[in-house]
Amino acid sequence: MPNEKILLEKQQKVDDLAVKLQKSVCGVLVDYRGISVDADTKLRKKLRESGVDYAVVKNSLLKRALAKADITGLDDLLENTTALALSDTDVVTAPKILFEKSEELKEIFNIKGGFIDGAAVPVETVIEYAKLPSKEVLVAKLLFVLQSPIQSLAIAISEIEKKSA
Repeated sequence: MPNEKILLEKQQKVDDLAVKLQKSVCGVLVDYRGISVDADTKLRKKLRESGVDYAVVKNSLLKRALAKADITGLDDLLENTTALALSDTDVVTAPKILFEKSEELKEIFNIKGGFIDGAAVPVETVIEYAKLPSKEVLVAKLLFVLQSPIQSLAIAISEIEKKSA
C-alpha cells in the first residue's frame, strides 16, 4: 500500500489535470507507442508554439481526472500508452497537428479519440476537425464572398457607363 504522501501527490496531479480538462475546449488522446525521441521533440515544439499543452499521462490518473471534470465516454480509450493534447482556445489546432503526425508515422502514432467542449468524440470526428481549413484560409474565403457582389456591381456600372458614352 502506498504511503500517504504518495497518495496526496497523485491526488494533486488528478486535481490539476481535472482543472486543465475543464478549461480546455478541445482534447485529443493519442497512442504514441514507438515514436522516436527526435520526432516526439519536434511534435512537442510544434504543439507548444501553437499554444497546445501536450503530455504523456498515466491512464489511471487520466481516468480519475476525466471523471472529476465530468467528461464521460473516453474510458475505453485508456489502454496502452496515452498522451493528451489540450487546447483552451482552439478546437482545430491540436487535431490538425496530431493528424499530420499520425499520417506521417502510420502504425506508430495513432489518434484514439478526444473531446470537444466537454463531450467525448470518436477518432473520426477528431479527423474531421483536423481536415478543416485554417482560420486564415476561412477568412480569405469569407472576404472573397463578401467582395464578389461589390465587384460584380462595379463591373455592371462600368459596362453601363461604356454603353452610355
